[in-house]
Amino acid sequence: MKPLARYASLNRYVDLCRTVDVDAVALMRSVGLSPASLANPDQWVPAASIASLLERSAAESGHEDFGLLLAGLRRLSNLGPLSLVIREEPDVRSALDVLMRYEHTYNESLRIRLNEVNGLATLRISLEVGEPVDTRQSVELAVGATLQILRSFLGSRWHPVSVGFTHNAPKDTSTHRRILGDTVEFDHEFTGIVFFAADLDAANQLSDELLRPYARQFLDSLPASETSDTLSRTKELIEVLLPTGRCSVEQVARSLGFDRRTLHRHLAESGDTFTAVLNSVRSTLAERFVANPRYSLTEVAVHLGFSTQGSFSRWFRTQFSMSPSAWRTQRSIS
Repeated sequence: MKPLARYASLNRYVDLCRTVDVDAVALMRSVGLSPASLANPDQWVPAASIASLLERSAAESGHEDFGLLLAGLRRLSNLGPLSLVIREEPDVRSALDVLMRYEHTYNESLRIRLNEVNGLATLRISLEVGEPVDTRQSVELAVGATLQILRSFLGSRWHPVSVGFTHNAPKDTSTHRRILGDTVEFDHEFTGIVFFAADLDAANQLSDELLRPYARQFLDSLPASETSDTLSRTKELIEVLLPTGRCSVEQVARSLGFDRRTLHRHLAESGDTFTAVLNSVRSTLAERFVANPRYSLTEVAVHLGFSTQGSFSRWFRTQFSMSPSAWRTQRSIS
């Protein structure tokens, strides 16, 4: 079960790569990500691919602080529509509550948890990308971005009591101290941000009480986007999820931010069913991969989400009235 994240996680990535003189396009392609898809920030990709990209970017650029530098370019608006709701929350506590409650709508691998003890508030931050890849840069990006959100409420001069990372310190900690403050610690028992609990009740000066109900209504309506948009996003998710072996209607619905019944209803409004959309995406991918001799039929079966080549062959024969090997031969002749 591999968690997904939106391309929005890479907002300002290309800009940073230009600054540190590395080829963003080549690096993205090296981990199987499409540079063109940066124009579609709501598209989902495996969180592990983003983590690998940030690690390679750090190594290629020689910047151990790459993830944190990217966090320094972030603003509250990078959360997309969710930022509109958070901005209208009355205080820091309720803003964090929204951020944590809806974290799955922008990054399935992210976990943010709040605890209050003895006048201190602790935000523990972790990533579970589902693969044994290094997440140092991704973790620093997540911590730095969360700190930026807190400062959007508490002011640019606000500093936490401490910021901790379980990993060791880089050779040069100047960027960490500039962005996170002088209280940053490494080889810490947990990764997260500690600040005074009283800050949770700090009023949001940007919030408009009259707009708050509308912002909440907007949040509730986010999953119920236009049917055509739901259909296109469903197709995108199916394509991403098929190779992971977790392409179920429940998982697609959860990734879109609503339940199975709601997904069925939206698809029905456009005259579709989940099974029909799944078959359509599979058929399109099958034509592309079976026609390419570079892929073995076993690899094609895995990419299309089948547990065995036999089940793939039976499905293919139903869809194309011939076996995949015969179809490949016919296409190569023509």
